[in-house]
Amino acid sequence: MKAFNIFILYRFPIGILLLLVGITLGITIGWWEATILLVLGVICLVTHLMFGPMRLVQEAVEAGDIEKATALMNQVKFPKLLYKPIRSVYFFMQSNMAMYNKDLDKAEATIRQSIKSGSPMKEYEGMQYFQLGTIAYQKNDLKTADQNLKKAIRMGLPDKENTAAALLTVASIAMSRRDFKSAKDYFRRAKAQKPTTDQIVSQIKEMDKYISRMPG
Repeated sequence: MKAFNIFILYRFPIGILLLLVGITLGITIGWWEATILLVLGVICLVTHLMFGPMRLVQEAVEAGDIEKATALMNQVKFPKLLYKPIRSVYFFMQSNMAMYNKDLDKAEATIRQSIKSGSPMKEYEGMQYFQLGTIAYQKNDLKTADQNLKKAIRMGLPDKENTAAALLTVASIAMSRRDFKSAKDYFRRAKAQKPTTDQIVSQIKEMDKYISRMPG
């Protein structure tokens, strides 16, 4: 696995080297003998352009090494050449990193590019709209946030933590509109997810104080 990761990291220069050696071999000995090297070089370059180092980016993110993940993402010079599902993931992760750096405008622009590129799976599509809704909520655009978060909930999210977070935010928006009946319903659905993340559990406890006093 480690050797494969090294190959992914250096796939582009390996491809260039194979092409140069192949061309030299073709000129000095014969093009038939150089065929294998030339084909391998082309494969390395094409797969680099289509897939990039996204596998390594994912591993870096999972390990919490955002600096390494960002450096790897910066190696992608032509994101529009990425294979469409990979391109979608690339822009999604760009949006995540922009949110981490509190750059909401870039986060919104890149998540929209991710949505435009399509989605490799249904649950991932829900996460795209969850991200878009979260960005709108942080920008205090409650109408857009409400629309996108509800869309994410309808599409389905990959785990109970994200589902609970989306439901709690929609409940909070309903509270701000004094739509107490909807707020209680979304809050009840959020609690039913039984999330375990400390932050979400804390939000539920805090919101419970207000929900219990609401009419309707």
